[in-house]
Amino acid sequence: MKKRKLSFWEIWNMSFGFLGIQFGFALQGGFMSRIFQTLGASKDEIPLLWIAAPLTGLIVQPIIGYLSDRTWSPKWGRRRPYFLIGAILSSLALFFVPHSPALWVAAGFLWVLDASINISMEPFRALVADKLPESQRSYGFVVQTLIIGIGTWVASNLPWLVSTLGVSDSAAQGVVPMSVKIAFAIGGFVFLTSILYTVFTTSEYPPEDMEEFEREKVKKNQFIPDILNNIGSMPTTMKKLGVVQFFSWFAFFTMWSMANPALTEHVFEAPAPVKSEFNMDNDQDKKAYDLANTKFQKASNSVGSYMGIYGLSSMAFALLLVVYTSKRRINRKFVHMGSLILGGIGFLMMKFIPSHEYLSVSFILIGFAWGSILSMPYAMLSSSVDPKKMGVIMGIFNMFIVIPQIIAALGGIVFISSLLGEGAINAMTVAGISLILAGLSNFLITNRKAITYEIENE
Repeated sequence: MKKRKLSFWEIWNMSFGFLGIQFGFALQGGFMSRIFQTLGASKDEIPLLWIAAPLTGLIVQPIIGYLSDRTWSPKWGRRRPYFLIGAILSSLALFFVPHSPALWVAAGFLWVLDASINISMEPFRALVADKLPESQRSYGFVVQTLIIGIGTWVASNLPWLVSTLGVSDSAAQGVVPMSVKIAFAIGGFVFLTSILYTVFTTSEYPPEDMEEFEREKVKKNQFIPDILNNIGSMPTTMKKLGVVQFFSWFAFFTMWSMANPALTEHVFEAPAPVKSEFNMDNDQDKKAYDLANTKFQKASNSVGSYMGIYGLSSMAFALLLVVYTSKRRINRKFVHMGSLILGGIGFLMMKFIPSHEYLSVSFILIGFAWGSILSMPYAMLSSSVDPKKMGVIMGIFNMFIVIPQIIAALGGIVFISSLLGEGAINAMTVAGISLILAGLSNFLITNRKAITYEIENE
């Protein structure tokens, strides 16, 4: 099927739901560790508490990709039903997460939240490849990245904004502050409404051969054999991109899980107070604990705001690429390589900055890497696979995202950073080294079609 080129606003509409998805991910990535620490988790426990996120992605994304490839409704299309189901579940989870009364409850809600976000997210990747001709693939993924950048910046600043409007950052021991609860509720509302906008403004192409599609759909017990077959016949370019993805996502998982303890401790000198160090029956100790906790919560607001900068710079990076790729080709390989190395430098700087204001520079550089991670690998991959299997392939490709995160959560971060010293800030150094390795791994990519789409081929 020859697909027509879409206008900027058509691509914007089909990608707008990612605003809500990124609200969910930004609130999760920026503030789940803060919630865990508030509920009593130690720094070394935090990566393991985060294991829910990659595990649910490993399970959910291939299943949703497989099912959405085999779904068709004349009214709702192929991917949009999954957007909507995931949005409803995610919005509910976002509302309840900060109300968790205990650490194990918060960890359980993270499972639900991440699984729900993944139900919505995976089909969005496939939708770009479904709807756009190959000459617009880079453009489409970059527009998606632009919206993700907006969502990251706004959502990361929500607790700070709510706090400046007068909502308290103070709370009793083991209770998440009201500023965080309101921010997560706003995130849930934005998630649902932005997904609804895409669902009602975007149409989808029907399967090219409806008879063949119906025959494939009625086949029984094909899920596991099909998944294993697609893994076994994985294109060489996909395997090489997997190496790049491994180091990239190890770095970003390290940031999401450890940036709050690392930066509140090392940069803001306001670590989370440890309850066992205070006698809560003593009024003076209780007051000291409350002061330390309020200082930690305010420092966490600032960390979240600084993390939002990487969303803002990824948005600026994406905007430049939108303008450029709308008219010209790019070398995806070298764009991705340079962006990842700059992000790695941003992480390495964190240990040596003289004051927290310099975190802006670090997160601007990290934003270049993030903007590229959300667009270039998918653009390269989509030029290398069977379009009929785009959903399941995108789901399988997610293995290269979640496996490094699982390794990081199961002790990879704690072990490697401990080799560098005791401070939590060493985790950011590990992230920097990993991101530079990801950049250099782009030398493995040699498929010319994946690297630079030839316009004359269309």
